[in-house]
Amino acid sequence: MHCVERLLARGDSVVGIDNLNDYYEVSLKESRLARIADHPNFTNHMISIEDRDAMADIFAAEKPDRVIHLAAQAGVRYSLENPHAYVDANLAGFMNILEGCRHNGVAHVVYASSSSVYGGNEQMPFSEHHSVDHPVSLYAATKKANELMAHTYSHLFELPTTGLRFFTVYGPWGRPDMALFKFAAAMLRGEAIDVYNNGEMVRDFTYIDDIVEGVIRVLDKTATPDPDFDPKAPDPHSSRAPFRVFNIGNGNPVPLMDYIGALESALGITAKKNMMPMQPGDVPMTSADTCELAEWVGFAPDTDVRDGVKRFVDWYLAYHGRND
Repeated sequence: MHCVERLLARGDSVVGIDNLNDYYEVSLKESRLARIADHPNFTNHMISIEDRDAMADIFAAEKPDRVIHLAAQAGVRYSLENPHAYVDANLAGFMNILEGCRHNGVAHVVYASSSSVYGGNEQMPFSEHHSVDHPVSLYAATKKANELMAHTYSHLFELPTTGLRFFTVYGPWGRPDMALFKFAAAMLRGEAIDVYNNGEMVRDFTYIDDIVEGVIRVLDKTATPDPDFDPKAPDPHSSRAPFRVFNIGNGNPVPLMDYIGALESALGITAKKNMMPMQPGDVPMTSADTCELAEWVGFAPDTDVRDGVKRFVDWYLAYHGRND
């Protein structure tokens, strides 16, 4: 929704694809859609990306110049319980998008990867030049697979693709399964929040407006082959093909307890805390090296977490009220 608003504001025509599935409350998705649905340059299609025929038809009918792929089955913990949902949406769905782009002359595909691809890597900050061969969740594995699939299409069909490894995105209109949303809801109800790994977590929290800025800038700069790519010492970040991968994170890792502190301050509530062990598939720390993104498009996220959390709380209270 945030990306669509930015694209429409600058005069682009946008075709949206969504199935409004019930992974979380559909009413929130409908409220997002209502913000953009009546714009004369926006057309929405209720399609599941894993529907091969429907996707082929929409690509053939609309002939988009560029594609931003942000649809996926998200969430690390959910992948432990519903693995087939990730195969359907994240693998089959992405294949349908790549095929649609291949057969309809799309000039550039920008797609959401994830910081989770770094998996068991403990070398900080995470760099695009690091290996990402040790995922610790199926969700992470599907995102790594997306990067491999994109490279294959860039190599075989000269389809320019750029993957963006998102680092813990938060902000207004966000997903209710993310920590900030769950914490705010529980605190306003007077309930305790679950704090995993006994609070010893660090995340590179990245504000939504910074993510959108990065997505749009990358969309406008088509991926190109790397003239310095050395096949004898291949770098995961680039290729002889028109393929690029970038981290998009705040570059300023924040302890989870400080993040909770920012929320407590914004809400004026001290949270009751259930200190919990680490969850399967999770990692204790993420930290983004964004030098490559900054060099490529002249931008890297930098919104202070206290400012971002305050903006989220302002939206949350306006949308839900204090007693929902």
